[in-house]
Amino acid sequence: MFDIKLVFRGGGYMKNRIDLTEGRITEKLLKLALPIMGTSFIQMAYNLVDMIWVGRVGSSAVAAVGTAGFYPWLAMAFIMISKVGAEVKVAQSVGSGDKVAIKSFIKSAIEINIILAIIYTIVLLVFNDVLIGIFRLGDTNVINMAKQFLSIIALGMVFYFINPVFTAIFNGLGNSKTPFRINTMGLVINILLDPVLILGWFGGPKLGVVGAAIATVFAQMVVTTCFLYRIIKSKEDYFKIKLFKDIDLIYYKILYKLGIPVAIQSGMFTIFSMTIGVIVASFGPVAIAVQKVGSQIESISWMTADGLAVALSSFVGQNYGASKYKRIDRGCKITILIAIVLGIVNTLVLVLLGDKIFGIFIDEAEAIKQGTVYLRILGLSQLFMCLEIITAGAFKGLGRTYIPSFIITILTGARVPLAYLISKPEILGLNGIWWSITISSVFKGILLITLFMWLLKIGKLYKTLED
Repeated sequence: MFDIKLVFRGGGYMKNRIDLTEGRITEKLLKLALPIMGTSFIQMAYNLVDMIWVGRVGSSAVAAVGTAGFYPWLAMAFIMISKVGAEVKVAQSVGSGDKVAIKSFIKSAIEINIILAIIYTIVLLVFNDVLIGIFRLGDTNVINMAKQFLSIIALGMVFYFINPVFTAIFNGLGNSKTPFRINTMGLVINILLDPVLILGWFGGPKLGVVGAAIATVFAQMVVTTCFLYRIIKSKEDYFKIKLFKDIDLIYYKILYKLGIPVAIQSGMFTIFSMTIGVIVASFGPVAIAVQKVGSQIESISWMTADGLAVALSSFVGQNYGASKYKRIDRGCKITILIAIVLGIVNTLVLVLLGDKIFGIFIDEAEAIKQGTVYLRILGLSQLFMCLEIITAGAFKGLGRTYIPSFIITILTGARVPLAYLISKPEILGLNGIWWSITISSVFKGILLITLFMWLLKIGKLYKTLED
């Protein structure tokens, strides 16, 4: 049995907590959202930094890391179970002032996360050969490097699992600054260690992909340690917990009910993306490069909207717990207006400046040409993508995670057959794949915002999860 006492002696992070149930809505939302956006960019930067340094080892190393890296991505589906539940229920409990519930949801979220992390770690270690073998890489050297990378990442999987949940707990409490600072520290450590362990700079061992894995795991371990330190320093009673003692399955059930729909959505998104990737690969290496680079560029737009969505989710959760429904209405409408402006700006940037942006990443005429088309087609969906993400965040804050998850999963899945059909040479070719993504995003945005506004109008949104 784990017997971890998180006792607090002295000042804590709570000075950074934002009370979202009072004060100017726009100011509070932006103040919470900006650090969340920064944290999202940091998470993306981990992969980019690793790829930049691994790329200097060679294409085989990139292929190995890229292949093994699919499994940490897939892990997010399991992480979402406790992450979403923690973010929503902690926020709602803060709003209602129920410290017992806050403590119970924090404890249960961490316990669920640890259990899933251990199971996932065992699977990665036991089935290492099978999991890498699925991709039929062919090259023995690449296969061996991929197995080594995955084994090391698996040993640090508990840190990879727990850090997003700690982040979600702090966000739910209205404190997004602490996760931003801690995750930034982890990124800096990863940046410093990569050249030392991958390329052997400054007298370090030249370990290649093994060095990349060690740097990532160590950085994640430091992040976990910093979170625990900040928690231990706090004097809030709801962090005084003993893990796996007096387990209350009621809280487990509520967290699972909230998290499972989003977990399924995340897992299916990964599978759909891989399937789309297979179709893209049939068009050759330039097409693959266009998708990889283009999706990274577009992800900036996605992460900005997601930062707002997470902030809105916490805002809605706290005010829902406080039964301040009119404030929720105003907050949602303000955030939707911000999302509309953001979507329009993103569309203009990608459509009008696509060639210049893509040219920053790849210096190859054909890739820039195709990449410009990619950004222009995807650029047309930015407004609707922002509305989709923001609306999903509002639903999550209310504990209605199944509504956006169902719609998003179905329409994202529709991309696969649509891409297959309209990407035929006699129809749209490669551009048909990009259009399948844009069309599905447009429908998701329209359907979700329409449904949300309709439920808001008829007063059917404020129904408790337990009901």
